[in-house]
Amino acid sequence: MDFGFTPADEAFRAEARAWLAAHAAPGAERRTWERTLGGAGWIGLGWPEAGYGNRTAPLTQQVVWAEEYARSAAPPRSGHIGENLLAPTLIAHGTEEQKNRFLPPVAAGEELWCQGYSEPDAGSDLAALRTAAVREGGHFRITGQKIWTSLAHEADWCFVLARTDPDSRRHHGLSFLLVPMDQPGRVEVRPIRQLTGTSDFNEVFFDGAHARVEHVVGGEGQGWRVAMSLLGFERGVSTLAQQIGFAEELARVVEAAVRTGAAGDPVVRARLVRQWAELRTMRWNALRTLGGSADPGAPSVAKLLWADWHQRLGELAVRVRGAAATAGPADWSPAAPYELDAGQHLFLFSRADTIYGGSDQVQRTIIAERVLGLPREPKGAV
Repeated sequence: MDFGFTPADEAFRAEARAWLAAHAAPGAERRTWERTLGGAGWIGLGWPEAGYGNRTAPLTQQVVWAEEYARSAAPPRSGHIGENLLAPTLIAHGTEEQKNRFLPPVAAGEELWCQGYSEPDAGSDLAALRTAAVREGGHFRITGQKIWTSLAHEADWCFVLARTDPDSRRHHGLSFLLVPMDQPGRVEVRPIRQLTGTSDFNEVFFDGAHARVEHVVGGEGQGWRVAMSLLGFERGVSTLAQQIGFAEELARVVEAAVRTGAAGDPVVRARLVRQWAELRTMRWNALRTLGGSADPGAPSVAKLLWADWHQRLGELAVRVRGAAATAGPADWSPAAPYELDAGQHLFLFSRADTIYGGSDQVQRTIIAERVLGLPREPKGAV
């Protein structure tokens, strides 16, 4: 599908491709890689404002960068939470002091962020959170627990949604706090080991952690408004880059089906064709909705589409290999971590796709209430 790239966009594509070819060394240490990106001005292209050490680019060039990044097999990003979630939120709701303090280190790749939203007892019901923040002079003292916190073990800062009014209920009385992670004895990070053997998610415990009063974004008690605004930034150009990775995974599954003879099974062939067709449809849908803000259900529809698609691809990756999919690429030993090949990792990790980033049930509730106008789901008081 022609996205209407201009000659200037093609020049930008050539610049991005050449830079990535020269710098995107596989296996690069993630924090060093963030600094490398920041030093060349590649962080913050999508911010609506420049002047923080970033450069901005129009939407088509942001798409070019995201797709070239995915195609180059560049190292995984550790700074995307600060760049794509916190930064647009600060630009929309932060004070000039907050923007000047926090945006330049994000643009330079010097400070990494994580998101403190989900809690064990609240599940996907964010308004039921119990983490509390009590004001004491010039700071807030935070007590509570967050869970499924991506990259908390690497982060320097965490933006935390906490209840600052103890008498409030549901989405009232919440505040959006910027909390330093380097507080020994007050902030504890416990990695959560996944089926893949890796630990990208974490539990985070706050035991009297401090956040300065001037680091409340949007004003005390306005956290729900800020938090919902942030969720609107969560999906966009990155969806197109994600689909480049999906296409590469699908190509590997097709190659395995041909190699093993599974492609001779008409049921397998039909499933492979369906995966290909649905991936193309997802791309067209992403291009159609890119940059638009009028459809409140678009992000939820996109999440439902790709999560289910990716999970089915993982199942197919195992099926086309038959019994061989149950054996690892190396001999297993109780004394060493087990190893997975790409297909096995895809199958196991994709089991979480329909849960993280907003479960399928939550996405369907959003569509039902905000798009179809159905009665709101009853919530109990906290």
